[in-house]
Amino acid sequence: MKVVVDDVSGWLRIFDDGSVDRTWTGMPEALFLMTPVAPFIAPRDGVTLHDLPGSPSLRLYLPAGGQPRPEKLPVFLHFQGGGFCISHCSWFMYYQFYARLAASLPAVVVSVELPLAPEHRLPAAIDAGYAALLRLRDLARGAAAGPGDTLLGSAADFSRVFLIGDSSGGNLVHQVAARASAESPEFWAPLRVAGGVPLHPGFVRSSRSRSELEQQSDSVFFTLDMLDKFLELGLPEGATKDHPYTCPMGEAAPPLEKVALPPFLVGVAEKDLISDTNLEYCEAMKKAGKEVEVVVSREVSHSFYLNKFAVDNDPITGQRTDELLLAIKHFVARH
Repeated sequence: MKVVVDDVSGWLRIFDDGSVDRTWTGMPEALFLMTPVAPFIAPRDGVTLHDLPGSPSLRLYLPAGGQPRPEKLPVFLHFQGGGFCISHCSWFMYYQFYARLAASLPAVVVSVELPLAPEHRLPAAIDAGYAALLRLRDLARGAAAGPGDTLLGSAADFSRVFLIGDSSGGNLVHQVAARASAESPEFWAPLRVAGGVPLHPGFVRSSRSRSELEQQSDSVFFTLDMLDKFLELGLPEGATKDHPYTCPMGEAAPPLEKVALPPFLVGVAEKDLISDTNLEYCEAMKKAGKEVEVVVSREVSHSFYLNKFAVDNDPITGQRTDELLLAIKHFVARH
């Protein structure tokens, strides 16, 4: 009989044989946010939704306005959060926000199916994000392998690709952008990474920040227990939170002055447990001469915009979500 050797906040259980169970055991009223949304071709919520199998597999959100469009649309390459250990790009929590982003900008959104730790520790998710970007480059060069690829290729302006990620997905935005920028424009042409949008990225240090010590988590979606244990499981064996994957502004990371990066829009939530280290990252980026805009969402906590119940029923959360979408729209318009 298998024995549970660790349980992370109702999200993940690890057994003594090394197997992992990700069945949600928390409050049942939150389960709808983790329900997968099946793809569909009849327009709904302003989009159509398509799955593109491959390595890695992708999920495509296309605005449902009539085709063909007079102009091609900017592309968001999306990396989901979950501390590198949980969640899936098909979950409703991501669908409800990224469908809205695709329809309102309008833009093409491509979500990446990421490998999960501890079975696949970092840099596995970074490698998958980079492979997805290479897949977009191949599509930009006409290498469509299926009907979904053809739809994406016909709608997308591959010269305006923006990387976007929630929480730990924000870490991937930085890492994938840095890896991509190490190559020449000719290597990527005709694709161009025009910007990055890390939203509440999982940038931390081994020592507790003031916000970690003083903020009270008001959400089952982000607790100190999750922060500590997921990163322990997600980082390479033996690594601490000071690793460059989680602390790109730290001494162990390459100096930011020497890291080529596109313009960034960084989302920070005022009541986030890691708001202080998010702001520290932004200041380090600015000091290194990077083009960084910061949108601070007041009175809300980590990844608030993914909680559809709060977005619909709490006026502050709804307003901050509207403001975040507008900030992203303006950022894309400038780049």
